[in-house]
Amino acid sequence: MQNKRYIGFILVIVGCFFWGLGGTVAQQLFSEGIEVSWLVSTRLLIAGTLLLVTQAIFKDRTQIIAIWQQKFTALRLVIFAIVGMLAVQYTYMASIKEGNAAVATLLQYLAPVMIIVYVALRGQSKFTKKDAVTIVLALSGSFFLLTNGSLSALAVPMPAIIWGLLSGVSLAFYTLYAIPLLKQFDSLVVVGWAMVLAGTTMSFIHPPWQVDVSSWTATTVIYLIIVIIFGTMLSFWFYIESLQTLSAKETSLLGNVEPLTAVLATVIWLNEPFGAFQWFGTSFILFMMVYIALKSD
Repeated sequence: MQNKRYIGFILVIVGCFFWGLGGTVAQQLFSEGIEVSWLVSTRLLIAGTLLLVTQAIFKDRTQIIAIWQQKFTALRLVIFAIVGMLAVQYTYMASIKEGNAAVATLLQYLAPVMIIVYVALRGQSKFTKKDAVTIVLALSGSFFLLTNGSLSALAVPMPAIIWGLLSGVSLAFYTLYAIPLLKQFDSLVVVGWAMVLAGTTMSFIHPPWQVDVSSWTATTVIYLIIVIIFGTMLSFWFYIESLQTLSAKETSLLGNVEPLTAVLATVIWLNEPFGAFQWFGTSFILFMMVYIALKSD
């Protein structure tokens, strides 16, 4: 059992590392002329198909069809795919393109704060001291991250901030709306189908086959493989598999590897400038995530 726990630790760390790295590599692809809409449709279709194939090979394959046999689950899956999966993927990638992967990832991780506010306003949960501390840490971290300590000018482009905040809202919806589906079906089925549906929808805007490959290099192809296979398909699979031997609190805490990876890769590999106060704000947001994981019921 202890060996399985070690494997779980390795899986969640590697999965979240892939997530963080995938966002940074996507930023590099955008700088080479790859369009956001094309990358979103392509990565969703391929990764979603691979997740469903994984379900068919390693788990209960009957669930792949069963999720469509009830009107409630079928309708909820479609809404989850469009309003949740597609929205969170596109806004996150758009924020990366307008700014950088580090800021986009950190802004997306404000989703827990949005969830706290939402459930409190709905009367589904009491507003606690823990909630107040979480919000203060999030807002303080965001202030230093986005302004670098200066009130006169933003250190991050406004479009990147807007897309990043929308990404957080989308992730909050994505998290809450999926709960009834995840109680009935395996995560690979729910997310796999959501990716396929979202990718298919995005294909009406920018089909995967409409792309100019004349300027592509071997490096471009390698980057695409990293984003699609490692940053999307394997990262999610590893994270889900880790839940078989680790608690949700442990996986949430280890999930901090993702934003940390995104920040370090953006600064070290892409040479993006990051001011002293931005590092200060980053530490606030990372501490907020650790605090949520340690204090969760």
